[in-house]
Amino acid sequence: MQRTYEVMFIVRPDLSEEDIDKLISTMETNITNAGGTVKNAEKMGKRRLAYIVRKFADGFYVLLTIEGTGELIKEIERRLRVTEQVIKFISVRTDVEDKRLAKIKKLRDSRVKGQGRQAQAAAEAAAAAPEPAEPTQAPA
Repeated sequence: MQRTYEVMFIVRPDLSEEDIDKLISTMETNITNAGGTVKNAEKMGKRRLAYIVRKFADGFYVLLTIEGTGELIKEIERRLRVTEQVIKFISVRTDVEDKRLAKIKKLRDSRVKGQGRQAQAAAEAAAAAPEPAEPTQAPA
C-alpha cells in the first residue's frame, strides 16, 4: 500500500553544495529504484542545531516527501544510517494527518461563516423552502 512520508535528514555543514545535490539525487534514485516516488525534495538550508550532534553545531537540512511502502522507508532509513555525510534523520508518515486535515477543512467550509449549528440549520431550511408568492392586489 502506497503511503506518504516525510523524511528529513541533516547533512554535515562542511559539505559543498555539489556534494549535497549529489547526495539528494542518489537518495531520489534509490527511492525510485525501490518502487517509490519522490513528490518533493526541498533544501531548507544551513541552521544551528539545538544540541551538538557528532561534534557539529550546525547542519544542512533536507526534506524529502515520498510515496511508498513501509519496506521502502526501512530501506531508506538503513541507507541514511550508513551514509557518513548524514548526521541525523527522521521519517514521519503524513497521509493520515493529511486526511484528518482535509476532513476538518471540508467540515469548516460547509458551515455558514461566523454562525453556529442552529443558524446553519436555519439557513439550510430557508434555502430549501420554496419562495412564497407575492400577494397580488386588485386595482381599486
